Amino acid sequence: MSAHINHVVVVLQQVSLEEVPAKKLRLTKPSKSAALHIDLCKATSPTDALQYLLSFARRPVEAESVEGVVRILLEHYYKESDNSVRLKIASLLGLLSKTQGFAPDCIVDDAINTLNNEKSHQVLAQLLGTLLIIGTQLPDKIAVVQRLIDVACKHLSSTYFGVRNKCLQLLGCLGTVDKPLSKETDAGPGAQTSHVRDVQSVISDYFQDQDPRVRTAAIKAMLQLHERGMKIQQTIYNQACKLLSDDYEQVRSAAVQMVWVLSQLYPESIVPIPSSNEEIRLVDDSFGKICHMVSDGSWVVRVQAAKLLGSMHQVSPHFLEQTLDKKLMSDLRRKRTAHERAKELYASGEFSSGRRWADDAPKEKVDTSGVNLIDSGACGAFVHGLEDEMYEVRISAVEALCSLAQSSPSFAEKCLDFLVDMFNDEIEEVRLQSIHVLRQISTHITLREDQLDTVLAVLEALSSAGVSNGALES
Repeated sequence: MSAHINHVVVVLQQVSLEEVPAKKLRLTKPSKSAALHIDLCKATSPTDALQYLLSFARRPVEAESVEGVVRILLEHYYKESDNSVRLKIASLLGLLSKTQGFAPDCIVDDAINTLNNEKSHQVLAQLLGTLLIIGTQLPDKIAVVQRLIDVACKHLSSTYFGVRNKCLQLLGCLGTVDKPLSKETDAGPGAQTSHVRDVQSVISDYFQDQDPRVRTAAIKAMLQLHERGMKIQQTIYNQACKLLSDDYEQVRSAAVQMVWVLSQLYPESIVPIPSSNEEIRLVDDSFGKICHMVSDGSWVVRVQAAKLLGSMHQVSPHFLEQTLDKKLMSDLRRKRTAHERAKELYASGEFSSGRRWADDAPKEKVDTSGVNLIDSGACGAFVHGLEDEMYEVRISAVEALCSLAQSSPSFAEKCLDFLVDMFNDEIEEVRLQSIHVLRQISTHITLREDQLDTVLAVLEALSSAGVSNGALES
C-alpha cells in the first residue's frame, strides 16, 4: 500500500514539473544616466567631478539614452558652482547633441535656459557653441533656428570676445539674408538699435570691433553666408578693402578672401578710385588690391594672395600685364628691369662686363599725371612673388602665373622670362614646379635660344642630381 502511494506522489511531482514553465532571464545594461548620476553624487570636489565627466566623455552613449543623460547633466549644471565643471558640462551637451540617431530639438529649451543666469563668460561662450551645434543639426526647424538667431543677437553686446565670436558664428551658420532680424533682438557693438536690419548689416558692424579676433570672426561669418549660397551685398566691398591694412594677420587674411569673393560676385560693377575722379571695374580694382597683398608682411597672407590671383581670369589684360612690370623709380625716372637689360644684351649680341657701370641708370622721364593710382597695386606683383624669401610664396606665384597664362597667350609670352628664371631657384620643388608650368603653357610660347640653353642646363642638372624621370614628366 505504501509503495503504491509513493508511486502516485512521484507521478504527481513529474506532472507538476512539466506544467511549470521555465523562467527566462533577461540581462540588462545599467542605465548610463543613472551611472553618471551616481558618479557625480560621489564627487567630493570639482576635481573629482571633472574626472568623472572626462571619463564619461570617452564612453559611447546610445541615441535612446542621450536625453536621460542630458537631463542628469543639466540637473548637476544648475547645482554646480565651479566654472570649470559647468564648462565641461556645456561641452558635453554639444557633444551629445551630435549623437547619431538623436534629435536634439527636445533639449533646445533647456539649453537656451542655461544662458539666462550664467555669469561666466567662458561658460557662456561654450553654451553658445552648443546651441550652434544643435542649430546645425536642425536646419529645417525654422522656428528653432529663428530662436537661436535671436539668442545670438541678444548676446552680441557682451564685453567678452569669445561670446561675440560665437554669436557671429551662429549668425553666419544659421542666418538668412532674406529675413530681417526683429527689433527686440537687433544689437550693434555699442547698444541695441531700434530699427529692423538684416543679418549682413549686423555682422558687418563687427568689422570694426576693437578685438581683432572678433573682426576675423565677423568676416568669416560673412564668408559662411556666401558658402551657404547667399549673395553678399556689394556695399560690403569698401569695408572689406579697409581691413586689408589691418594690423593683425588673421584679419588681413580673411579680408583678402572677402575681397576676392566680391570680385567674383560683382566683376563688372563700377567703383570709384579713391582720391580721383576716375572709375574702374570692381574686378580690376580688387585685382590691384590683392596684388598689393603679395607684398604683405605675413608670408601666409602672401601665399593666399598669390593663389587667389591665379583664379581672377576676368581681369583686364592691361592690369594683368602690370603684374610683370616692376617699374623701379628713381627721382621720377623709370629704371630698366634686369629682364629688360638681359633681353637687350641678347638682341645686340653683347655680353655683360664690368665696364658697363650704371647700365640701369634711369633715362626715361616719368609723367606723374599719367600714373594711374590702380597701377601701383598691380605693378610688379608677380615679380615680388617670384622673388619672395619664402619658397611657399614663390611656388604659389608660379602656379598662379600658369593659371593666368593658360587663358591668355599674350600674357604667357610675357611671363616666359620669369618662369625660365625660376629654373635656377635654390629649392628643388620650385624648380620642378616651374618645369611643369612651362610644359602646361607650351602651346602659347616659343623659347629663345638663350632660354632654351637655360632650360636644358637645369634639366641636365636635375637628372644628374637623381631626380626621377617620372618627377620631370608628371
